[in-house]
Amino acid sequence: MLGGALVAVSAIALATPSAVIRKPPVSPPTPLAPIAAAQTYVYPQPATVTPQSDPWEQYKVRLTALARQQRVRESTIQAVIPGLDINQRVIALDHAEPRAQSSGGPPSMKPYIRTHVTASLIRRGQSNYSNLYSGLQSIQARYGVDPTIVLAIYGHETSYGLVTGNHDLLEVLASMAYGGRRRSLFENEFISALKLMDQGVPRYMLKGSWAGATGFPQFLPSVALRLRADGDSDGYANIWTSELDGLASIASYLRDAGWKPSVRWGVYVSVPRTLDRAALRSTITAPKCPQVYKRHTRWLRVSEWRSLGVVPYGTGLPDGELATLFEPEGPDGTGYLLTNNYRAILDYNCSNFYAMSVGLLADAIARR
Repeated sequence: MLGGALVAVSAIALATPSAVIRKPPVSPPTPLAPIAAAQTYVYPQPATVTPQSDPWEQYKVRLTALARQQRVRESTIQAVIPGLDINQRVIALDHAEPRAQSSGGPPSMKPYIRTHVTASLIRRGQSNYSNLYSGLQSIQARYGVDPTIVLAIYGHETSYGLVTGNHDLLEVLASMAYGGRRRSLFENEFISALKLMDQGVPRYMLKGSWAGATGFPQFLPSVALRLRADGDSDGYANIWTSELDGLASIASYLRDAGWKPSVRWGVYVSVPRTLDRAALRSTITAPKCPQVYKRHTRWLRVSEWRSLGVVPYGTGLPDGELATLFEPEGPDGTGYLLTNNYRAILDYNCSNFYAMSVGLLADAIARR
C-alpha cells in the first residue's frame, strides 16, 4: 500500500479499482513561481550545464532557494540537492494515477475488499497482536485508539512492514515537484524531508514509495515531522526500523484526526427496503474529498436510526452516538452505520474502499 493519509498520496486515493498503468506523455513543468529574496544568492553552476540551458538544473536552484528560506542547514542542502537526479518513472506514475469517473455509478467494493481483507492479512494481524500485545496496550492507553485499527492500517500500508518502498525519497519528491501535477505539495514535502535529515535521520533511511510516503506508517515527510511518536520508550521516534514507533505514530495520527476512544468505527446494520433514502441525503458538501462523503447520509443518533428501522447487528453502538449510513453496494447490499472514527480513518486515506477495508480487517483481527 502506498502512503497515507493524507498521510500519504496513494494510487487508491480516489477509490477506483486497480488498472494497468500506461505511461502518458509527461507534460512540461508548470512555470516557476517567484521566490522572495532568492535573488541575493549566488549558486555554483555545473561545469558544462547552466540553469538557463537545463530546466532540471534550473529547478534545483529553486529547491536550494526554498530550502534556505526554510532554514534548512547548508550542509544538508549541499549534501542532497546538487547531486539529485530526475526520476521520470515516478512522474509518469503520477500522471497515470486513476482519476474519478465522470459518469456512471461507483464501482463495486467487493473485489477490493477481497484483495485487502485476506486470510493472510488476518492471520498475520492476529500474530502481530499477540507478539506486540504489551506495546499495543501501552499505545492504546496513551492515544485511546483501538489496537486492531492500528494493526489493520499497518497491514494495509506495508503488509506489516514487509513492503515500505525502496525509492530514494528526496529524488522522488523533487521529481514529483518538478514534473508532477502537485508542485506546491511536493515542494513542501521535499523541504520537510530535508528537515528530517536536519533532525538526524540519515539519507539512507529515507526510502519510500513512488508517491513519497515513508516508514512503517507510510507518512509523507511533513506528517512524519509533526506526528511520529516514540512507541518503544527509547526516547526517539524511529518510524523506519521500530515497529512500535511506527504503530504509535499511526495512533498519534488517528488521535490528531479526531479519534474517539472506546467507539467502534462502524457496524453492520439491517436496513428496511422502505427506508426513504432521499430524505436522508446529506445537503452538506465536504471541503475535502467531497465525492467520498457524498455517498454517506446525514448524521443521526443511533436511537434515531433505530426508529427508522435501521438495526445494528451484535453489540452495535450506543444509542446516543452519531452515525451516518453507508451502503457500498446500494440498497440491495450490506449497510453500515459509520461513526466519527471512520472519518478519522478517511483522514489517513480519503477513500471509502480504503477505510472500509481497514475497518473490516480490524474486526477480523479482533474476531468481531
